[in-house]
Amino acid sequence: MKEIRATARELMHGYCRVCPICNGKACAGEVPGMGGLGTGSAFTSNVEALARVRLTMRLIHDVTEPDTRVDFLGQTLAIPILAAPIGGVSFNMGGGRSEQEYIDAVIHGCAAKGTLGCTGDGVPDFILDAACTALTAAKGRGIPFIKPWEDEELLRKLERVLATGVSFVGVDIDAAGLVTLRKMGRPVSPRSAKALRLIRDRVPVPFILKGIMTPDQARLAVDSGVDAIVVSNHGGRVLDGTPGTAEVLPAIARAVGHLIPVLVDGGVRSGGDVLKMLALGARAVLIGRPFSIAAIGGLQPGVEQYLDTLTLELRQAMVMTGTASCRAVSSDILA
Repeated sequence: MKEIRATARELMHGYCRVCPICNGKACAGEVPGMGGLGTGSAFTSNVEALARVRLTMRLIHDVTEPDTRVDFLGQTLAIPILAAPIGGVSFNMGGGRSEQEYIDAVIHGCAAKGTLGCTGDGVPDFILDAACTALTAAKGRGIPFIKPWEDEELLRKLERVLATGVSFVGVDIDAAGLVTLRKMGRPVSPRSAKALRLIRDRVPVPFILKGIMTPDQARLAVDSGVDAIVVSNHGGRVLDGTPGTAEVLPAIARAVGHLIPVLVDGGVRSGGDVLKMLALGARAVLIGRPFSIAAIGGLQPGVEQYLDTLTLELRQAMVMTGTASCRAVSSDILA
């Protein structure tokens, strides 16, 4: 990982410093780029909120080979870790790798380790072109997320990604108001519950909504027919001053976790962080910027190495807390 990170630091120079701790402080306000919007407080809140969560050591047990598998919408994932949807390599990551190289590394690296990579969407159109090429080559093993465009464009793009053979699709409604898209003259916008229901009715596979930060919005998502949600503030890139996702996750999980899978992203940096999010109520986590560093710095082998590192850390944390399975993580392991 040191070599991968060193290469990423060279290729992402001026866009990401590949800091020892990815906490958003050095890159505050750098959008486009890898930073958080404005003061960067929403990005840093994600990291700091999760850091405040503590694990308790529990070592009088017989857990030596913990089971890291989880079930998600009819599929079994080897680990509860997915790569979050990120696009725009040229203007967010420095262009040291092509969009296709980047998304191929994410999708195929995750598939090789028994989990799912997510693809992004945006402007220019080659972002979605690269995503569709990668998903087709992976026989649909991945989750494409489409921005909340105007209805005609949104439906057209959903149809396009469905043609790749994917088992799920998503809309990252948290992308509404992205500065980069507004600057390019391609605004995105929120959606009403009624509009979400109409979109859901047009999609023949499980539909995931990313960008939920309150229990009432989670209940609206369920009422709109979505099959899973992602608790997310878009990495702190769309609204300055939001709380960290680890702060809001428990209440959201209590509200709808018995009805649909609740995923979460924001500030996850280690296998221990993954376990914390599961204990707070998540089914699985999405990780963004660290996957970008792994993919830019090492392509598919870099992504696979990063997942191996996280899996080892997760298994160690499970043993140290007496957690036998990721399918049943108790909040009792939290201090």
